[in-house]
Amino acid sequence: QVQPVESGGRLVQAGGSLTLSCTASRRTFVRDILGWFRQAPGKEREFVAAISWSGGDTSYANSVKGRFTISKDDARDTVNLRMNSLNVEDTGVYYCVSDRDLKWGDIYWGQGTQVTVSS
Repeated sequence: QVQPVESGGRLVQAGGSLTLSCTASRRTFVRDILGWFRQAPGKEREFVAAISWSGGDTSYANSVKGRFTISKDDARDTVNLRMNSLNVEDTGVYYCVSDRDLKWGDIYWGQGTQVTVSS
């Protein structure tokens, strides 16, 4: 498939952990970046984390540094987002994305998976 496909969203209590997964075809190898954006109710979509298929370099939003970890499984064409110490501000729809680079000029969006953190 071309569009990424997410899974793993659910309801979790504050302070808990959750792992999201994303599968994306790398047949078009120019799309080197796989990452996550999120959108909270009433807010704009924001960048969360990204990883390079080729080099494994990672990038994180300041709001999730130290709590979230993005990793890749080359054999399965899968990228995981491990989220620890979740708080209610992490609630939102999480979208897996792929693009050529971190300029985000040609994003392929997944359909999104809902993460709800309860207090």
